[in-house]
Amino acid sequence: MEGFFLGRQPILDRNQNLVAFELLFRQEGTEESVRITDDLSASANVIINAYCQLGIQNVLGKQRGFINANPELVMSDIISLLPSKHVVLEIKETATVTPEFMQRCNELKQKGYQFALDNIVEMNNKVEQLLPVVSVVKVDVLALEQDALTKLVTELNRWPVLLLALKVESREQEKYCMQLGFQMFQGYYFAKPEVMAVKRADPGKLSLLKLLTLVMGDSDIEELEREFKHQPGLSYNLMRMVNSVSSGLPQKINSIKHAIMILGRKQLQRWIQLLLYTANQSDDSMSNALMQTAAARGKLMELIATAERPHDKNHQERAFMVGILSLLDVLLGIEMQQIIDKLGIPDDMSQALLTREGRLGQELKLIEANEKGEVAAIQSILSALGFLSLSELADIEIQAIEWANRIGEAAN
Repeated sequence: MEGFFLGRQPILDRNQNLVAFELLFRQEGTEESVRITDDLSASANVIINAYCQLGIQNVLGKQRGFINANPELVMSDIISLLPSKHVVLEIKETATVTPEFMQRCNELKQKGYQFALDNIVEMNNKVEQLLPVVSVVKVDVLALEQDALTKLVTELNRWPVLLLALKVESREQEKYCMQLGFQMFQGYYFAKPEVMAVKRADPGKLSLLKLLTLVMGDSDIEELEREFKHQPGLSYNLMRMVNSVSSGLPQKINSIKHAIMILGRKQLQRWIQLLLYTANQSDDSMSNALMQTAAARGKLMELIATAERPHDKNHQERAFMVGILSLLDVLLGIEMQQIIDKLGIPDDMSQALLTREGRLGQELKLIEANEKGEVAAIQSILSALGFLSLSELADIEIQAIEWANRIGEAAN
């Protein structure tokens, strides 16, 4: 690919005023539609291209953007990069609805995020389960005969939701949907998706890795600023990202240092992780699962280190980094030794990552045994460590998984 592309289809109200855009994954400038094989990768690309490459003001103006959000995206930290005032998260009834997913949706709703239920053609138990968290229901009017559409609208009108007629392709369809009381409309009758594009300057994976390690480590802002200055493309993207999500500030961000301070380390770390993931989109869909596992490993390593040395923040940070880095060789297709050489990782961390030796290595071995359910190995390592019980490990594992899935406050 030689550029960044983003599809954008208008959403109109009953008076044909523009009220929102649906943002769509595109790989080429001439595509009207695209076959998506990895929902999370597609959504990550939409977010990066809208916020970093094209600039959200250029993409949306004052309108909201509807973005497809599969369960992995909803449960991930990526959402924290999206200010709630900009987006509507589209979920599908085909999503696996777990209690954790519903709790997550409710938490995000309380923080001001809006949800839309996409491609609905009938009422069923799953739709009814999701309706309490959504503000908009997108009904596939092309797939339904008039009687079935009328029945579905009658059933949906029992809920406090806005109805959006999806795939309106004729004047007759629009007229009938107007009569049924639909408040919003989207489809080829009004406008086909427009493809926006900007020339690509994709940052190298190892450069991103270096930045990620600096952000997660104890480097100061000046060191981060120096690294960004060596990478003009990333610096530009950072400024675009921060100006996009901080539009409520009285003044624009005009320096790399100011941008880093406004975004903060946690948000900066998440943004770089997202860039790492999208930079790896040519690989299979295992990459997101690996990144999720790595995030949970990092937090679990940190919590174990905290139990061992409650007041040693440096030890806790190093443990977190070992957990995060422990899967990046698989994620990026790079030998672990190469990652260590490139990043100048200290000896105790290198030893842990390469041979699982030393204190951090033992704790990483414990986590890997725990992931595989190897009870005898878990008990043996816990006994050797001498400061953690099986029940305490179970408790902090829950905390780590919750952390890996929890959203911080959206940047604004």
